[in-house]
Amino acid sequence: MTLVFAGASLRIREGLFLANSDHSGPLAGAYLEKRTQLLRFFTARTGSEAEAQDIVQEIFLRIEGVDSASVANAGAYFYKLGSNILLDRVRARRRARAREDAYAATRSDLTPEGPADDVPSPEAVWAARRRLERVMSVVDAFPTQRRRVFVMHKIEGLSYSEVAEALGVSKSAVEKHMIAALRGLAKFADDG
Repeated sequence: MTLVFAGASLRIREGLFLANSDHSGPLAGAYLEKRTQLLRFFTARTGSEAEAQDIVQEIFLRIEGVDSASVANAGAYFYKLGSNILLDRVRARRRARAREDAYAATRSDLTPEGPADDVPSPEAVWAARRRLERVMSVVDAFPTQRRRVFVMHKIEGLSYSEVAEALGVSKSAVEKHMIAALRGLAKFADDG
């Protein structure tokens, strides 16, 4: 059975967790006692019962792996954990809004209804191809090993460790080649 809503799957998981006596401990018991109060508290803080449900369920998920001996006051721990979750959500929404605003500010072709046209002009395509050709000419001028490292990391998307393993060199050597490659490209950008 596939559940569409994350909240529903969390409620089921919460119920299964609490139904299993091996997992019910002091924190789970305290959670059950405080759950209604937590819901009321976070509903008042957020103005949304759905968001409060999500926060309280996330509290539950986070206490699964916590050693109850390390928690002196379970109730205070739940409220603090929930407040941190709420703060994380607020920050994430703020970052998303700032990201969207920054994107909209860079796009002169945005209208209130959305993008006017996502297809670049022929001139923009030509200019981008010319820039790419110039960058690739700089990359082609790199020493062989530096070029291999740069292409494997930046173009093929391999991590430094994967590049090091594939080329039989140390991760430090890969880092040094990447620094030199990026300096070369930065010099190219400054020059032209």
